Amino acid sequence: MDQVTDDDVLDAVGPRLRALRRDRGISLAALAAATGVSQSTLSRLESGQRRATLELLLPLARVYDVPLDDLVGAPRTGDPRIHLKPINRFGMTFVPLSRRPGGVHAFKMIIPARPAPLEPTPQTHEGFEWLYVLSGRLRLVLGERDLLLPPGEAAEFDTSLPHWLGSADGGAVELLILFGQQGMRVHVSA
Repeated sequence: MDQVTDDDVLDAVGPRLRALRRDRGISLAALAAATGVSQSTLSRLESGQRRATLELLLPLARVYDVPLDDLVGAPRTGDPRIHLKPINRFGMTFVPLSRRPGGVHAFKMIIPARPAPLEPTPQTHEGFEWLYVLSGRLRLVLGERDLLLPPGEAAEFDTSLPHWLGSADGGAVELLILFGQQGMRVHVSA
C-alpha cells in the first residue's frame, strides 16, 4: 500500500481549491474581494506555484463554508462519531444534525410527553421550515389551520406565518426539521 506523504497532500491543495472555486461559480476577483487575499496569490495557490499556509486557507474555508480539512484533503483521524449537543427551548429538545453555518439547518426535535397537551402559542420568525414526523402525533397550528400529523407525514411552511408545534394528545413526538433562510424551499425529486 502506498503511503501518502505531506508533499502529496500539499500538491493536491491547489487543484482542489480551483475545482471548489469553479464548482461554486466564483471568479478569482470575487474570491479575492471576499477573502482579502490578492488575486495573484490565489492564482498561484491554485496552480501550485505557491504553498498553502494557514493564513491563506482560513479565509478560504470561511468563504467556502467548509472545514479546513476539506480544503487540504486531510485524512480523517480520531473518533468518527459526531457528539451532538442538545438545545432545550420552549420545553422541547432540539438536537442539531448539521453544523455548517448558513444554509439549511437540520434538527431532530423531541416534544416530551405531558399529562395534557399544551395550549398553542403561535410564533413567527424569518425562514422556511420543512418537518417530518418520526413518532407520535404532532399538532401543527399554522395561521388559521389546526392540523394533525401522524408518523410519516410531512409539512413545509413559511415561518413568517404564525405557527406552533406540539403534541396532539399529550404523548411524546419526535420529528426531523429542516430550517432554511427566507425563500428557501425543499425540492423533492423522484
